Amino acid sequence: MKKIAIRGSAFAIGQQLGEFGRDAWHQELTQTRLWQTVVAMQGSEQLQAMRAMVIAQYPLIWQELQGMAQGLAASIDEVFAWNCRGDLVRSTSDGCTTVAGCAPTGEVLIAHNEDGFPQLRDDCALVSVTPDEGLGFTSFAYPGSIPGHTFAVNEKGIVNTVNNIRAQHRPQGLPRQVLARAALNASTLDEAVLVLTTHTRAGAFHHTLGQMGDSRVFSVEATGSGCSVVPLTSVMGHANHLIHPVMADVQQVITASSASRQSRLIAWQASQPQLDSVAARAILSDQHDAELPIYRLSPQDPDEENTLATAVFTLGAQHVDWQVFGLNREAAAWQGRVD
Repeated sequence: MKKIAIRGSAFAIGQQLGEFGRDAWHQELTQTRLWQTVVAMQGSEQLQAMRAMVIAQYPLIWQELQGMAQGLAASIDEVFAWNCRGDLVRSTSDGCTTVAGCAPTGEVLIAHNEDGFPQLRDDCALVSVTPDEGLGFTSFAYPGSIPGHTFAVNEKGIVNTVNNIRAQHRPQGLPRQVLARAALNASTLDEAVLVLTTHTRAGAFHHTLGQMGDSRVFSVEATGSGCSVVPLTSVMGHANHLIHPVMADVQQVITASSASRQSRLIAWQASQPQLDSVAARAILSDQHDAELPIYRLSPQDPDEENTLATAVFTLGAQHVDWQVFGLNREAAAWQGRVD
């Protein structure tokens, strides 16, 4: 997995992100059915409304998108549409599984499988971003997408891992990837929750949020129909559909893979009073269901998703230690600490 460090203005950061993803954008993404479907909607009234909202409320993120378009050698209309894919269509090839809980040492542990297009395995990167304005962060990044909607930790020690939710109702509102990017500028855990839940939003995500020095962990299901914020009191596992009781009436698509992974997580949680790195990595590597496993490598995956990376964050009183694993599950491809 590539690791890149970028810094500068919002536009310059976007431009560098675009340059890193340029080849994959033109050679891989533009060949997918999802890209063709989404880009065909680039002139829609819905997209124009979202564009106006982003420019008005998050001008720096808009500049980042403009820079990305230049770096990709693509039009801003195409790039913005792609970054709104989960707001435009109900099902995208962005999967993911997250587990979280307290470690026996008293620390908080959040671990996450990032599942996406298998053809992008060699085209993603771990990016460390130092912006002129806003907070620095480290995030898994897909080519052609702004960071923040995968797994990330910012300089204030806030960890955010994100799972795709396939909500059927996606009203006019801010794009879900823009809100996820905005949450990386939060200085406190409560501020991050507010960014993700108080705005009018279009698409849906599940976020697992924690911060160093704060014993709380939140499971946030954020949709255009409403939001649910649940503080964790035990070990949790979350796949790609809404599971909070108050969200039971929200219409959504539950794929066979998401249902299988969630069922396996529920069975695992029952015998898991605490969570450490070994247990987290074991369940995120689980292939108990040979056809619909948690750790996904099949070229015939029904959601067109494979596990591209696994991240393990250990949140202590004064620091966050993180590890990112690729196909080699025995050794971390990258690791670091936020103090």
